[in-house]
Amino acid sequence: MREYTRSEIAKANGQSGAPILVAVKGNVYDVSKSDSWSGGIHQDLHNSGRDLTSALDDAPHDESVLERYPLVGTLKKD
Repeated sequence: MREYTRSEIAKANGQSGAPILVAVKGNVYDVSKSDSWSGGIHQDLHNSGRDLTSALDDAPHDESVLERYPLVGTLKKD
């Protein structure tokens, strides 16, 4: 499985044809096909290309919602 750096997922923001990736709990998911991530922004609150682990504390769902999307890699530890 591919290991992504933070700078690599930062470029995966859905702009200029880039995929839309997010990291949660060390895993990287491709949410490009999600209508909720249109334009690389989720619910006008969260930008793609980031580690959103801490944002889940305030979300109305847990990370199991990401099981609908491809797991494409892991996030490299700093």
